[in-house]
Amino acid sequence: MKDLWFDGRFINPTRPDGITSFSLGLVGELSRLMPVTVLINLEAQRDLLPESVSVFKVNDPTSLRELTLARRLNQENIGLLVSPMQTTSSLGRNFKLVLTLHDLIYYRHRTPPKAFSAPVRLGWLLFHLSYFPQRLLLNRADLVLTVSETSRREMLEAKLTKRTLAVVHNASELEIAKPLRPRHDSEYLVYMGSYNRYKNVEFLIESMALLPDKTLVLLSRLSDKKRLRLNKLADSVGAKVQFENGVTETEYLGWLGRAFGLVSASKDEGFGIPLVEAMSQGLPVIVSDIAIFQEVAGNAGVFFNNSKSEEFVAAVMKLSKEKTWSSHSRKAIEQSAKFSWRRSTKELLASLRKIA
Repeated sequence: MKDLWFDGRFINPTRPDGITSFSLGLVGELSRLMPVTVLINLEAQRDLLPESVSVFKVNDPTSLRELTLARRLNQENIGLLVSPMQTTSSLGRNFKLVLTLHDLIYYRHRTPPKAFSAPVRLGWLLFHLSYFPQRLLLNRADLVLTVSETSRREMLEAKLTKRTLAVVHNASELEIAKPLRPRHDSEYLVYMGSYNRYKNVEFLIESMALLPDKTLVLLSRLSDKKRLRLNKLADSVGAKVQFENGVTETEYLGWLGRAFGLVSASKDEGFGIPLVEAMSQGLPVIVSDIAIFQEVAGNAGVFFNNSKSEEFVAAVMKLSKEKTWSSHSRKAIEQSAKFSWRRSTKELLASLRKIA
């Protein structure tokens, strides 16, 4: 495939997120197969990219100069540009454009990311008040991507685009590793994720009071205010909760290698990368019975109603037998193998060939 470009301006060098992982994962695999040119707006983004890729520095994607980006790129004789977001400018382009909408979670939870400036936060909020602006953007693409079959179904139901809608799954960078021994007797349940209201972390803490022999380990970074509030809740119900307040990759792997299981009581989710990461280490996942978790965890998951503590406890206790824990551990590794950047890149290329 000639003249393939990728918009790498959504790579966050200081606080890597899901878009960063998606971008680096695909660019890394694409660069092994063909020449790729990556758009950047920060030198720090270049440092995260494979040495074999070419880079082309342009404006910040939130700049007003974004309105003229496509016309400027026309001069570079681009064949096809893949964006990991839906906001890459398309005005006046003469090249093929692929846009990505990862999920619809922000239409259900309309709190703008705190990292954005006030004007961007306001624009972000207004953008998500209806589907109309999204439809305008997506219909200007030649192809639209999303990261799961669940999101694809939701987008089709919302009639968000007239363009072909293809799935390029999210994935994990972690290498698959089998547990050295069964951990049905471990005391630790680990949680990795944010503390937004819909993540339902309070439910996990309240439910832990019914599991006096287990400790909930919250791995993610959180504010002092949030930590005090959750710690107070844990004390009031008598739950054992440990706050790690952020972990390195080595520490994360260490916890995945000693825990009983990874837990999430989320009421809503865009994908669930922590599930894939945990499963890749043979760690069973005990998670909410919601559609996206059903897709990601498959038959490796142990599911519960995220409003009923007794179901959560039963799901945990189900894995307390060595044979059952080991069975779910094997299934977890098998399921995680379905989510790799190599496999996702094959999905991407198959869709690109149809429009190139």
